[in-house]
Amino acid sequence: MQKEAEFIRIVKENEGVIFKITTMYTDNRDDQKDLYQDVVYQLWKSFDSFRGESKISTWMYRIALNTALTRLRKSKRMGNQIPINRVIMQQTENYDPEFELRLQLLYSHIKRLNVLEKGLMLLLLEGKKYDEIAEITGLSPSNVGTRISRIKQKLKKQIVKK
Repeated sequence: MQKEAEFIRIVKENEGVIFKITTMYTDNRDDQKDLYQDVVYQLWKSFDSFRGESKISTWMYRIALNTALTRLRKSKRMGNQIPINRVIMQQTENYDPEFELRLQLLYSHIKRLNVLEKGLMLLLLEGKKYDEIAEITGLSPSNVGTRISRIKQKLKKQIVKK
């Protein structure tokens, strides 16, 4: 019972991590919910194997990204093509429509990136440092920095064109 309570506490504390990854790697709300469930299931299956060698959020990111990528590979083999819906934004007290439009524009361009680029940008926007992104993705910190720099240039060109 204690293990379950600890797991639930950790998931609740870090549910933003799961939500962001599942939103970024799906095109509609139903798929996002399904992926969210898959991620939580995979976290539960792996919970006993967490050794504490990294932060719990790093471990969760790695499992969530791997689960999302596995699901993406499976769906590509099945050939399903679903139109991209707008990113679901949660309303806050400090609602800023200009900021929301700019954020939606940014996320729409990020969704067009390849799988690795999308993951790197998601982690960067989450405020992760290059070392932690490297640990999650398996890349070297210098490779992470180079790739992020190139992705930023790519996004900037795409957004300025509009």
